Amino acid sequence: MKLHLYFIRKFVVLFFGLLALFFLFQALIDLIETVRRFQGIDASFWALVGLTLLNVPQGLYQILPLVMILSAISLFLGLARSSELVVVRATGRSGLRALIAPAVVAFLIGAMLVAVFNPIVAATSKRYSDMTQELRDGSADVLSLSAEGLWLRQGGAEGQTVIRAASANPDATVLYDVTFLSYAPSGGPLKRIEAAEARLVPGAWELTQAIVWPLASGLNPEGNVARHLTLRVSSTLTQERILESFGAPNAISIWDLPAYINQLEQAGFSTRRHAVWLQMELAQPFFLLAMVLVGAAFTMRHARSGGTGVAVLASVLLGFGLYYIRNFAQVLGENGQIPVLLAAWAPPAASILLALGLLLHMEDG
Repeated sequence: MKLHLYFIRKFVVLFFGLLALFFLFQALIDLIETVRRFQGIDASFWALVGLTLLNVPQGLYQILPLVMILSAISLFLGLARSSELVVVRATGRSGLRALIAPAVVAFLIGAMLVAVFNPIVAATSKRYSDMTQELRDGSADVLSLSAEGLWLRQGGAEGQTVIRAASANPDATVLYDVTFLSYAPSGGPLKRIEAAEARLVPGAWELTQAIVWPLASGLNPEGNVARHLTLRVSSTLTQERILESFGAPNAISIWDLPAYINQLEQAGFSTRRHAVWLQMELAQPFFLLAMVLVGAAFTMRHARSGGTGVAVLASVLLGFGLYYIRNFAQVLGENGQIPVLLAAWAPPAASILLALGLLLHMEDG
């Protein structure tokens, strides 16, 4: 038991030490890139620093498999160079038993990161997107889903407009049973528009069977109501901006994602992208476990046997290969070319089996 605790302590220190190091590198690179992107915009340096800190967790979350495999390589290389693995084997323990503690810790770290760090990343990513849009355009377009339907907000020089729709087509270019509430720049209401359908075209919404009520002060809304077979309402929204507002699964906490998927289905949107992301997040601890096994497969040997550099390079390259296969499977799943569960769970399962095969070959082969 004490030996397992010793391995756990060394592995945890290495993992969080590398995580802190990557955080510093990521923050420095992101800060330079943020300053370059917003050099023509009137924004203070500390505002850009805050923007950078909001973006760093997302980048750090994406490279967790790399941090995990480097931690495993560092752990087992250190144990091999100090001959601790030799002593462990001399006591009658196999190398596979020495791997149990780091593997279990890697799985628990993965579960903790998905449960705790994922909501933090989702919140910071959403805030980063909103602040970026505010710095560029001066206003933020907001989309939300509720039991009442789909809600949008668009801004411009003429003021803000709140849009509610009962449902929409999958690519968010057509809204059904829609209501527009327009507000002046000063904040007062201007008009209300109800339409059977609103179709997004470049620079505007094209409304069908529209009814307009003026809400300006001094006017009787019912006495001045106007009906239009077709009506064009200017808009700053585009299909890409609408989809980005709610289409990024990493901007939604894993705890809220199942309910959000149900709301998307009720609103008429495709949920495949979010379903794939949810399953991949649930499979994340197993993939991190596979990274530890891959790192151990090439480095759990005596340092004097030579070829240490080649073994480290091979483990890192194999880890990167499995990581990109996992991303490729995600793309296939989002495009509907393979089932959701296969896209999310096949790469971690195959990675674990491959790593176990290599370990058995290295230890007993």
